[in-house]
Amino acid sequence: MFSIVIKNATIVNEGKPVIKDVLIKDGIIDRIDDNITNPGNCREINAEGLYLIPGVIDDQVHFREPGLTHKATIATEAHAAVAGGTTTFMEMPNTNPPALTHELLEKKYDIAAATSVANYSFFMGVSNNNADEVLRTNDKRKDVCGVKIFMGSSTGDMLVDNYNTLSKIFAESELLIATHCEDENIINANKLKYADADNASFHPLIRNAEACFKSSYSAIQLAKKYNSRLHILHISTAMELELFTNMIPLVDKRITTEVCVHHLHFTADDYGRYGNLIKCNPAIKAAENKAALWEALLDDRLDIIATDHAPHTWEEKQQPYQKAPSGVPLVQHSLLLMLQYVKEGRLTIEKVVEKMCHAPAQCFQIAKRGYIREGYWADLVLVNMNTGITVSKENILYKCSWSPFEGHEFPASVSYTFVNGEIVYEDGKVNEGVRGKRLQFDR
Repeated sequence: MFSIVIKNATIVNEGKPVIKDVLIKDGIIDRIDDNITNPGNCREINAEGLYLIPGVIDDQVHFREPGLTHKATIATEAHAAVAGGTTTFMEMPNTNPPALTHELLEKKYDIAAATSVANYSFFMGVSNNNADEVLRTNDKRKDVCGVKIFMGSSTGDMLVDNYNTLSKIFAESELLIATHCEDENIINANKLKYADADNASFHPLIRNAEACFKSSYSAIQLAKKYNSRLHILHISTAMELELFTNMIPLVDKRITTEVCVHHLHFTADDYGRYGNLIKCNPAIKAAENKAALWEALLDDRLDIIATDHAPHTWEEKQQPYQKAPSGVPLVQHSLLLMLQYVKEGRLTIEKVVEKMCHAPAQCFQIAKRGYIREGYWADLVLVNMNTGITVSKENILYKCSWSPFEGHEFPASVSYTFVNGEIVYEDGKVNEGVRGKRLQFDR
């Protein structure tokens, strides 16, 4: 159908950079070699001086459709994703209505098939009373990314605190179980303690480290009891890191972890500048937690870097602290932020690729994505590490039209993004004609 040859790229894949050419045919990486001659009728891209990495796989986003489309849509946020080098997303069930039945889940897939320029999968949602419906997902384990349990309340009314429901899901689900872990009793007690809280600096005091630790510990105890495949999302505290190991290879781990870019970048000291703009659940906490997260990321106790991309309108965020919703739009700038840390010497580009591309594919057992290998789908990003970009209203593609990084100059930029071998982003523009594919899983 179409062919592209990428010449002289510095390929970063599986722990090492090499300068090679890449031939793409019909959406697949056909050949990786030292000097590939253009076979004719084939677009050629000179990538000398550019880094070629696998497309980023973001395992936790909130694209708000259906029902909350004044904040975002699958189409708008997928546009933002590919502009930032994210070629694949897994989206959460707390939409309106929430994805608590297979009929509602499949409607989200239909929307994505019609409108998403990125590849996609959607989590099956869990409530206190839909365990039997959730377990029907066992029959779809090859084409649904996982089930999502809110063990702490967040945006939407999806708190699961019924022990019988939790036990049944952990005992019988054959899919990965992803959890939001914050203990509701601790949070409610802290809300009473700080009843007069009038700004976002109170947020990490109300949704504190103890709440995160207790809930994560409970999830791990359930997973160990039933040998469940557990993935704990957005780890935000030093306390929780005591629960995880780097002594087991990722492929053998039954309990895995995710850290989000905002918890690696911001601290509680930043509430004075950003206020509600960085209000999120779990909360951004004191600086010692950020330091501990970086240490655990680099020594592999933390497995995946993601975003928890969660847009709200500017007007919603301008409300008083207790009314302003939690969540931050991040998917367009997550890779750029991590590349900034590469330039600063905090981590290597090989580690970025490991945590944002390889590890999500491995954790979720995604078929033929997440690596630059012959026979794999050509989800690729060409990155310029020497030309930066300044975030502005003009280049923010989120429907909410704001970012906490507005005005920030990133030292690297995305030159091209490929989804299934098609150029979906080039010269600052998204190709509206591209459509992503539904993920398939090797389970």
